Amino acid sequence: MTWLLTEILKNQIEERKDKTNNKYDLKKTKLIQEAIYGGHYWSLNWELQGVMHNHVDDPKDVTTVVNILDMWSFIERAYQGFSNADKVRVQQESGYGAYDPKFAGFDGNNESTHLSIARFLVEELGRFESFKGRDFNSHFPTVARYSQMATVFERMRPSLIMRELSPDQVIELLKRV
Repeated sequence: MTWLLTEILKNQIEERKDKTNNKYDLKKTKLIQEAIYGGHYWSLNWELQGVMHNHVDDPKDVTTVVNILDMWSFIERAYQGFSNADKVRVQQESGYGAYDPKFAGFDGNNESTHLSIARFLVEELGRFESFKGRDFNSHFPTVARYSQMATVFERMRPSLIMRELSPDQVIELLKRV
């Protein structure tokens, strides 16, 4: 299938009116075809770094990130709808002080897979749009704590049809952060 695609690409490149990148594009197309023809698949990893790699996201990590983003969507949305008195109560009882509870992201050094999955879900797939434009790098580990929160949230989730989290539920979740 890859061979067929390179043949189509080669024909499109040769027919292009704008000849600016033709030489480069033809060289890459020829490399892919020669690698396939000669069984030199390793050469694609060398020459097309970033495109060809051995990393594949673990479906368990994807599920973990989706569950965490879902939970934080509920927390942030509920908190925004609280009265000022409820917000103060959440801040005091949860240990958040004077801060609004916000999804901080994942640690870029130690949780880069989770960070990358979250970024891809939000920025490329358009999911969890309330997180769009955020940095996603917490600069400190969060997966273990967020996973504990998500376990508690999963017990709450079935009751959240057509309603938001209560202040007590948000406090219960945030105490685990």
